Amino acid sequence: MSKNNAVVPQARAALDQFKMEAAREVGVNLKQGYNGDLTSKEAGSVGGQMVKKMIEAYENGMK
Repeated sequence: MSKNNAVVPQARAALDQFKMEAAREVGVNLKQGYNGDLTSKEAGSVGGQMVKKMIEAYENGMK
């Protein structure tokens, strides 16, 4: 039973696009679907880039 469900299912495509953009920015070759062949370092750099971009967007919205 998967608990990885989006709160807003319609946001799934936007989140996938966001993840692909972040992966390109850090030089990780991410493909659609399963990416179990990524190293922990690669996966972490994609997630870290996503968080960095979300924080920047939040901070820019506060100004």
